[in-house]
Amino acid sequence: MRVLTHKKTLGSRLTRRHAINAERERLPVTKGDTVRVMRGEDKGKEGKVIRVLTKKARVVIEGVNMVKKHRKARNANEQSGIIDMPAPVHVSNVMLLDPKSGAPTRTRRRIDTDGTKERISVKSGDAIKRNR
Repeated sequence: MRVLTHKKTLGSRLTRRHAINAERERLPVTKGDTVRVMRGEDKGKEGKVIRVLTKKARVVIEGVNMVKKHRKARNANEQSGIIDMPAPVHVSNVMLLDPKSGAPTRTRRRIDTDGTKERISVKSGDAIKRNR
């Protein structure tokens, strides 16, 4: 049987790879935000963010990027068949909507006097509420 002589380097390589895979993106949108799709097949559609996938930098939007999924019944009461479900969209293809005008906008951050962070619309300067 062969003896491992470079055991240290093997371990460091694995931990580095795991650290890269576990990185999470800081995204400008959160669950509950209303966004508009700016690029792709569903360009111009608006919807509410259902789910945020931080590792992949993607968001699932209600009624956007619908795909058909073949679903098997998990218990006796459920019916199997083909269902429509929203697939994730990359966060670079969506923009948050301005609360004042309803137009797509970028965001900034502002720290209030009490220390809480607040999202600010670049277009109107109004605060964007967190809808969690």
